[in-house]
Formats: sequence, structure tokens, C-alpha cells
Amino acid sequence: ELVLKVRIQNPNLRENDFIEIELDRQELTYKELLRVSCCELGVNPEHVQKIRKLPNTMLRKDKDVARLQDFQELELVLTVSDKNLLFRVPTLCEQSGYNKKASELTY
Repeated sequence: ELVLKVRIQNPNLRENDFIEIELDRQELTYKELLRVSCCELGVNPEHVQKIRKLPNTMLRKDKDVARLQDFQELELVLTVSDKNLLFRVPTLCEQSGYNKKASELTY
């Protein structure tokens, strides 16, 4: 697996943390990077204008994605500014593995 750090580009947010995503090294394509990133961040892929490798490099094709190395930082630059249009509720199969009940267990 290739582990990448991804976030939504938004200079107005006080906290704009990265999340880590994993991509299968056998499927290192731009389309797969876009799919996994949007799924994990809850963003509609149609609203992504570009993917930027920080600090200043735009990813455009599969060869660009194939050159990525573990823990590189990427940003999704979105095309729309209406917050109601940006985010969508992930379907059941897309929801993260977070389990609220498990996080409340005490040992």
C-alpha cells in the first residue's frame, strides 16, 4: 500500500488537518486517487477542480500518481464555494470504520 496525506484546500479553516489514505500499489491511477480521496473526505468527485501535491505541483495523470511516495501531502482543490454543495453524505459502504460505542469502552 501507498500511504498519502490528503485534505481539502481551504485557507479559511482554522484547523485543516490531513487524513491518511491507503492506495493499492497495483492501482496507482489518478482516477483511483480521486475516488479514494473523495470517499474518505466525503466530497463529491465532480466538485474537485484539481489535486495538488504540496507545496505547488498539480497532479494531472497516472504517471504523476505513480511517482508519489509514502506520506506525501495532497490537497483537493474544489470548484464550488457553496458548502451545501461540497459535501455529501457517504453511502454505507463508504463510511469510515469509526465505531462510537467502541471509542467509549473503558479498560
